[in-house]
Amino acid sequence: MPNKCDFITLADYNRDEIDHLLDLAKTMKAQVKEGIFEPRLKNKVLGLVFHKPSLRTRLSFEVGMYQLGGNAVYITDKEIGFGKRESIYDIGHVMSRFLDGIMIRTFDQNDVVQLAKASSIPIINGLTDQTHPCQVLSDLLSISEKGVPLDGIKVAYLGDGNNMVHSWLNACRAYDIDFWFAGPEGYDPNTDLVEAIQMEGRGQARITRSAEEAVAGAHVIYTDTWTSMGQEEEAAKRREVFPPYQLNAKLLAKADSKCLVMHCLPAHRGEEITDEVMDGPNSIVFDQAENRLHAQKAILVHAMSNR
Repeated sequence: MPNKCDFITLADYNRDEIDHLLDLAKTMKAQVKEGIFEPRLKNKVLGLVFHKPSLRTRLSFEVGMYQLGGNAVYITDKEIGFGKRESIYDIGHVMSRFLDGIMIRTFDQNDVVQLAKASSIPIINGLTDQTHPCQVLSDLLSISEKGVPLDGIKVAYLGDGNNMVHSWLNACRAYDIDFWFAGPEGYDPNTDLVEAIQMEGRGQARITRSAEEAVAGAHVIYTDTWTSMGQEEEAAKRREVFPPYQLNAKLLAKADSKCLVMHCLPAHRGEEITDEVMDGPNSIVFDQAENRLHAQKAILVHAMSNR
């Protein structure tokens, strides 16, 4: 486990540690349903550094800190000038004097790593272009609470080999997941990571150009927007090559009959997923969104409660 209990990538956490976070999330979620809010982080303050906007990330971390008895401070790059007006080294040292933890949602994974090195407080990766560990922890929670075991499942991911795919691959280090990525040539996930999972992970990683092959018998089908933030200039080109990977009713019919449909949101309905599927009986998309709160509360308690 990383020093200070930073939460930068799932690759830093082993099976027992991830299971612990999931169990903690389930416990606190059950307490919320009963109206129980333990002030586990009373008087703690979390800094929320946003270089990319997000509905779910801001809501879940702010509400989570409130429910845990603490507070959150929202900070944009206008206040910081991250790595420009001030060095990441200086920013980390200064923020560590005011805060008990930092969640950062940004572009470059290395900026998060450098901030963690410069800070004496826990750093939580709220998303980078390379990884999105908070989302995948929430996804594992969503699958588990539906009674689907995390070991022995086939997960089909359709679309772009982006940060979501990389974090799912990191989950394959800890769990026996048969992970299939289906997308157009030129949009594959990181090759070194795929090879590492194939050689070292408990699970398996496979790449195919056939959406039908990927979803055949799948227990989970996952998709995401074809164009992520920062790729807007590529949007028109991407709309030309990604339609064969749209998650629609015809494709869903090839999966397991109880297959769970997942999307990390925001969704471009009618592009990567149809309304019929997203609002259909197999969809747990909005359960995933809710579980961002509970999974991240577990991360916050784990990282910040001993400070």
